Amino acid sequence: MRYLPHSDAERAEMLATIGIASEDALFSAVPRAAYNTGAIDLPAHSPEFLVEAHMRALSGKNRAAGDGPFFVGAGAYRHHVPATVDHLIQRSEWLTAYTPYQPEISQGTLQMLFEFQTQVAKLTGMDVANASLYDGSTGTAEAVLMARRLTRKKKLVLSGGLHPHYRDVVKAYLKDDPDLVCLPASPQGQGDILDHIDDQTAAIVIQTPDFYGHLRDLEKAADTAHAKGALLIVVVTEVVSLGLLEAPGTFGADIVVAEGQSIGNALNFGGPYVGLMATRKEFVRQMPGRLCGETVDAEGKRGFVLTLSTREQHIRREKATSNICTNSGLCALAFTIHMSLLGEAGFTRLARLNHSRAIALADALAKVPGVEVLNKTFFNEFTIRVGKPAAGVIEALAQRNVLAGVPVSRLEPGKPELENLIVLAATELTTDADIAALANGLKEVLA
Repeated sequence: MRYLPHSDAERAEMLATIGIASEDALFSAVPRAAYNTGAIDLPAHSPEFLVEAHMRALSGKNRAAGDGPFFVGAGAYRHHVPATVDHLIQRSEWLTAYTPYQPEISQGTLQMLFEFQTQVAKLTGMDVANASLYDGSTGTAEAVLMARRLTRKKKLVLSGGLHPHYRDVVKAYLKDDPDLVCLPASPQGQGDILDHIDDQTAAIVIQTPDFYGHLRDLEKAADTAHAKGALLIVVVTEVVSLGLLEAPGTFGADIVVAEGQSIGNALNFGGPYVGLMATRKEFVRQMPGRLCGETVDAEGKRGFVLTLSTREQHIRREKATSNICTNSGLCALAFTIHMSLLGEAGFTRLARLNHSRAIALADALAKVPGVEVLNKTFFNEFTIRVGKPAAGVIEALAQRNVLAGVPVSRLEPGKPELENLIVLAATELTTDADIAALANGLKEVLA
């Protein structure tokens, strides 16, 4: 944005309009001791091309995900996004239709959101999906609030395999509510969440594949929860897994929340991403956000409308299901376009490729002395235990230009039992050369 300073005449006119003599009078409420009277310590002005060169030099210090072997996942994944996706989302009809506040003239956006909802419902095996939330973590928080409204119970139980950031977001939404039970980290298996379900439980929250990569038994969890009148909320941080695994809805999930970043969206330094949420038809009126529906106009022509939008701007505050104000519309569009390009068969092939790469990675690392693979089941992510604190191992490998996953201690600090654990992810972009570089690097670092 170009900087256009005001002239002295313009300043004088503004001061005269509000009836004061000087700018000092305008800020008279600010204590003099708080004023910065000296010059701001900034470099002298430079030509634009020199500033650009300086910024390029600074950015050159970064190590981008595609610059070498990369095994970082833990909720955000490096996948190939076809150039077609970026090209299509930049078409003016998409970029100018920001949000459907005037649905009658936003048919393109509404149709896209309708297609998005349809894709999410099919992926999750649920009846209905909304038109995206901010991301998977805020979607999880909205889901537990929705479960409380539906069951009129308070107790919520979060699995020890739930992503630590998702857990923290739920805690922030609920302001450390005493009825929120967060089970301790369970890096080696199912955990004991089913033992915590009782008649006061509104919902249990289970992630699959979980933060440590394990696949969870959803059917037993759903049966146990339903027997006590509780709901099962399933969280999926790697949406590509749904191309290979059975949809959570087929196992009895009541609400499914997922992060859609893997499809159509790059890593983006942590966001913006796109939240997915789906549920059963009978629960739709308690679903936050907006839903787009298909209809016909007075002439019988196909059209799209905001069918449900239980937000504060549309209904009375006390009736609103959420104060969530808008969605990640452009990210949802990228998701929809990428899914359309893949198709069902392509999505399944992508998922199989991810899983096969992860198997190759796990097999290679299992042969490295001092490495123990903890998982018996996984999709494209799993956990290893090494013989040293993981943070130091990761740093040593980074010095060798290998980004070897996420040390669990980074997300779960102050827990010595997790200090030697690393969560690694493989995707379709993981090559045999990448795997060899990591295995050889680990041999050197752990020797």
